[in-house]
Amino acid sequence: MVATTDIKTADGVVRGLRGRRVLRWRSIPFAAPPVGELRFRAPQPVQPWIGVRDATQFGYAAMQHRSGAQLGPRRQQPTGEDCLTLNVVAPSEPASAPRPVMVFIHGGGYVIGTSALGLYSGSRLALRGDVIVVSVNYRLGAFGYVDFSEFSTPAHQFDANLGLRDQVAALEWVRRNIAAFGGDPDNVTIFGESAGAHAVLALLATPAAAGLFHRAISQSPPADWGSSRADARLFARRCVERLGAAPGEEAATLLAAGANDIRRAVDRTVNAILRDQPGIFPIAPTVDGDYLPQAPIDAIVGGNAHRVPLIIGTNRDEGTLFSRLDDTLPTTADRMHWLLRHPEADGPGREDDSAYPNFGEHLPTTPGRLHQALEGSADSVEARVVAAYPGFPGKRVAIRMGGDFTFWRPAVRIMEGHSRYAPTYAYRFDFAPRAIRLAGFGATHALDLIPVFGAVGTPIGRTLTAMGGHRGFRAVSEQFQENWLSFARKGSPLPNWPAYTEADRATMIIDYPARVEYDPERAKRLAWQGVHIPALV
Repeated sequence: MVATTDIKTADGVVRGLRGRRVLRWRSIPFAAPPVGELRFRAPQPVQPWIGVRDATQFGYAAMQHRSGAQLGPRRQQPTGEDCLTLNVVAPSEPASAPRPVMVFIHGGGYVIGTSALGLYSGSRLALRGDVIVVSVNYRLGAFGYVDFSEFSTPAHQFDANLGLRDQVAALEWVRRNIAAFGGDPDNVTIFGESAGAHAVLALLATPAAAGLFHRAISQSPPADWGSSRADARLFARRCVERLGAAPGEEAATLLAAGANDIRRAVDRTVNAILRDQPGIFPIAPTVDGDYLPQAPIDAIVGGNAHRVPLIIGTNRDEGTLFSRLDDTLPTTADRMHWLLRHPEADGPGREDDSAYPNFGEHLPTTPGRLHQALEGSADSVEARVVAAYPGFPGKRVAIRMGGDFTFWRPAVRIMEGHSRYAPTYAYRFDFAPRAIRLAGFGATHALDLIPVFGAVGTPIGRTLTAMGGHRGFRAVSEQFQENWLSFARKGSPLPNWPAYTEADRATMIIDYPARVEYDPERAKRLAWQGVHIPALV
């Protein structure tokens, strides 16, 4: 017989699973299902229930390409619009005081992903640090990050920034309910990777999130994402045109169309933009001047974000994962050339993720693409960047340049900006097991998730260290977890990690062994200054 455990929340009793060492509750609703008339609306309150609600199984992942909700070999989570749920993991041993809370936001380019992925369970992190781990779903792609508000009618209101609003609603749920699970609502750390790391930065810039979290960790954020209102409207119009909506009938079409029809129309619109306007990825929060008053990077640099302690960093070899999956896409040959021919546009960057169609095709990770990207740009960027990357146009150097452009370049601006107003801790993840190095990946995008969640001893961790490096990978995992947990407990990592300032730019190099460097890759940092991603045209 399966052991269960019941908890009374503000909305009703939920029944979870009682394990030997951890308690788990799965797919607890934090908002009403966004279906029917609530499609494209801000999240609404949960309807309280009578009796006990089962929370032992996962429900739906957010609407997405089905490969994005892959949980394992030949195992996929069903997708649907009724996806606004979260999961809670807590140590089974009673605590003498409320535990710190860590809320994880998954990545996936804002188009794929699910909190049900086994890697994200949080049980090892919860046990190691005596913390509560919450992982959340939020609306993706067409349903979370396309701004259809222009097509609102007196009868049908559409809201912007739905995915971001979902994340705020989840944090509001944590504020109201986490004490019942043994957590401290006054000690909440949000953390995320890739698009989830960008979501962390977006929450820093969202007024409605004030007071809902107290510390933030951003792992590999494409930090200058964020669509202007004009870009968002242009993109939404293209989407409804591809959906086949007649003029004046957009609202009715958006409400009546099947969810997969809408998803496919938006996916195809994105692919057309990636083909014709390299570097633009329009699935991102909208700077609407209201819910999100400024682009996250601008709000943070300008001191208009929540001034909470922040850990932020990138991986040394971010671009290698992307470069392996887009070699057959000829439309990307001059992506960086197109980007840097528009240096006057201080617009958002874009990123996709692994299981999404045409994953990574916009990243400048081949010599030809980067050479064209840098050639002849208006402000002599080519000369600066090439000088900072000896060996260009060698293939590996080109891949490094593309990853730096997408992730490290804007992350440095966040480090600089946030450190003026709140404690900021910068890192770079350099470690890679031997098999990963020999395969040419190095410390690639998303590799850090394995040590952060303590999965080095799992089948995936053992596979990655089959050719050696297990001891180092385990030590790196301990570094990550002890620093993340120290930060969650008291707002600072371990004492050997100094805060980042513009004066010294102290950066923890997470490796085996770890070390601190001051202003690492200074020439490259200076070379990328003033380089931005242009607007949608």
